[in-house]
Order: sequence, then C-alpha cells, then structure tokens
Amino acid sequence: MSVVLTSADLTLRPWTADDAAALASLAGDEELRRWTSHRVDDLDDAERWIAAQEEGRRTGARLSFAIDVGGRAVGHIVLKRSAGPGGVAEVGYWTGAPARGRGVASRALEMLTVWAFDPGQGEGHTRLELIHNAGNPASCRVAEKAGYVLRAVLPPRSPQPLEGHLHARDRDAG
Repeated sequence: MSVVLTSADLTLRPWTADDAAALASLAGDEELRRWTSHRVDDLDDAERWIAAQEEGRRTGARLSFAIDVGGRAVGHIVLKRSAGPGGVAEVGYWTGAPARGRGVASRALEMLTVWAFDPGQGEGHTRLELIHNAGNPASCRVAEKAGYVLRAVLPPRSPQPLEGHLHARDRDAG
C-alpha cells in the first residue's frame, strides 16, 4: 500500500532508499537518540532501517512515513496495526533537530490521525494509542496538541528504563 498524505507545507510519504543519507544524519542527533530505541549509526544502518520499514508496509503490519518538509525528510511517523479486532492501532513519531519546535510533529500526527480514522479514505480505526517515555515532556505536548488524552502511566519496560505515558484518541472524540 502506497499512501502519501499532504498538506500545504508537509508531506507524509514512504521512506525510500534515497532517504538513507538524511536518515543517518537525523539519527545522529543526541536528543533523538535519548528518546528512541532504534539506532542508526551509519549509512548501512539507515539502509537496513528503511528496508525494515518497507517490509512492514509490504506485510501490512505497519505504515511508516518520512515526515517531509520542503522535499527533505525531517522525521518519522508510523501507524502500527493491531493484530486483533477492535480497530485499535498504535502511532509513534520522532523528529530530527531541524524540525523541532516548529509544530511539525503535531501536524504530522494530526494528519495521520485524521486519515487513520477515515473509513472512506484511510484505515477506519476507532482508537489510536500513543506511548512515549514519561520523561519526554515534548512528546506529551505533541500528543495533547493532536487531541490525544493521557490515559495511563505505564511501568518501565524494555528497552526504556523509565515510566511511559499512554495517550489515546478515539474516533468519536474528534
């Protein structure tokens, strides 16, 4: 499934092999590395990571998107499909240093959310959940700005040694 979502200044598109250098550059950011569990240390790692995203899309397990601003990948957002019934899926995101503080993550999350809830155009999910490290207040702000309500504080779980926050947004809640 090849889905591309666009707004006036933001595009969510599949990662491609052409993004490997940009990904390697973004992934070297210490702030990003602090909050994410995946590691991309060089161009080879970036190519493997992109191939894994393509495989997830091919199998339907996850839809990964490069967050593109001005023709350049500046972040990542993903919809992880649930294996079970009920229309629940999980979303996750990160942005590199060039995109931080500009509302890019919250706009990307809102775009993906609207699409994922739409049964006519997108996935038709009824609930989206978002989990992030409780020590990351920026992720809380992004989630709340996109209408995701804090539902629970989760105990530490591998690979994160700190508590997590579970935010959720229901389709009928807007």
